[in-house]
This record gives sequence, C-alpha cells and structure tokens, in this order.
Amino acid sequence: MVKNEMNAPRCEACREGVEPPIPITMAFQPIVDIQARQVYAYEALVRGLQQESAGAILAQVNAQNRYAFDQSCRVKAIELASMLGLVETGAKLSINFMPGAVYSPAACIQLTLRTAAKMCFPTDRLIFEITEVEEVVDRKHLLGIVEEYRRQGFQVALDDLGSGYSGLNLLADISPHLVKMDMDLTRNIHQRSAAQMIVRKLVELCDGLGIALVAEGVETVDEFACLRSAGIHLMQGYLLARPCFESLGDFSIPTC
Repeated sequence: MVKNEMNAPRCEACREGVEPPIPITMAFQPIVDIQARQVYAYEALVRGLQQESAGAILAQVNAQNRYAFDQSCRVKAIELASMLGLVETGAKLSINFMPGAVYSPAACIQLTLRTAAKMCFPTDRLIFEITEVEEVVDRKHLLGIVEEYRRQGFQVALDDLGSGYSGLNLLADISPHLVKMDMDLTRNIHQRSAAQMIVRKLVELCDGLGIALVAEGVETVDEFACLRSAGIHLMQGYLLARPCFESLGDFSIPTC
C-alpha cells in the first residue's frame, strides 16, 4: 500500500501536470471495422522523438518514473490525436495504461480529464487499455480503477486475452467494453483448427457479454479471411495499416 506522504506529491502532480521523464511522441494504428469499412479506434503507440520503438522507450521505464511516464503518455496521446483531427473522424482513441502507475483512481485521472476538456475531446470516445502483463497482485485496486473510469464515461479494454495473466477470471471481474485477442491466436490461424474453434467460441462469448472483440496482429490475407469467417469484424494489424508516426494514416481492406 502506498503511504499517504508518498501520495501527496503525486496527487499534486495530477492537478498541476508532470514533466515527461522520457522524451516521447506517438504513432497511431487503426482498429478497423471491416463491415462498416471505417476506423473504429486509433491506438496510440508510444515512440521516441526520433521514431525510436516502443520497446526502446519502455525499457527506460522503472518504478521511479512509471507514474510520470504514464501520465505524460495520456496527455501526449490526447493532445496529438486532437491536433491531427481524430475527433472529426468519429473514431475512438485507445490509450494504453499501467495499473501500477495509478495510485488513487479518482485523483490520478484529473490530469487526463483536464487535457480532454482543453482539447475538446469527448470522454466517451476514450478507451483505456490495460496492458500490464504481470500478475494482478491487488485485484481490488484494479477493479477500483475500472469503476472510476466507467464513472467518468471512459471505456475500458483488456489486452492480450489468452496470454499471460489476461485470462477469463480477469475478463469476468472487469467486464470490459472491448477485448483484444492475443496475437498468437491470429498467427497462421487458417492452418490451425484448434485456434479457429477457440476464436469462434470467443466471438460467441463476447457477443453474449456485449463486449467488442478485436483480432490483433493480422498480417496476411489468409488470416484475415479466416478471422472474418469466424465472425470477427474488428481487426488491427499490418495487413490493414501500419502504425503511422505522428499521423493517423490510412487503411486498406483486402478484397478477398
């Protein structure tokens, strides 16, 4: 549990902002609705100012700068997406966040809310994507974050379902608006009958729960066709569009 005296400067930072501990910007990759033939959401992906990869940036994040890094990513994503005209497209904005960087859900969200208000970004079009891969030690704290984000009108996504600790128990506890399948399920799915059966059951499960399901890592026409036949209509991957550095870019849908 974080002590009160440690909370104080962080809460002040929530109100007044933070200095980014690492120079960052964003690339944007669309999640495409292949039925509507439009972008459902753009995912903001952290990059260095010289287009350094997310891996290179995340390697510099530690326990001391994680809070400031998480806050600065939120601010940068909303500000840059707004300046690029994302609001006018009608799409949502998906922002990755680290649950371990949120000390007090109600306090730590204030800078995000102020940034959205300043940029005239509708809060109901913000998706916060849970990306932390280690086991959730304090599940009550995570559920508190999700509850507060829902109260503020945000949507919540669970990343990499089926990988690591992103399992069905977490899905049941969180009841997210959106789930992203682990991309290992996508890879060569047209050649793997067991994976196809699992995806069809995930489609059925998410439909029953009212959760949007996204297939990540779609790279080939065969994968695309197999996922589409399984009932997936939200897809993300290099076949449709690569991340665009400081740009929303465009997408293409195979004609198969």
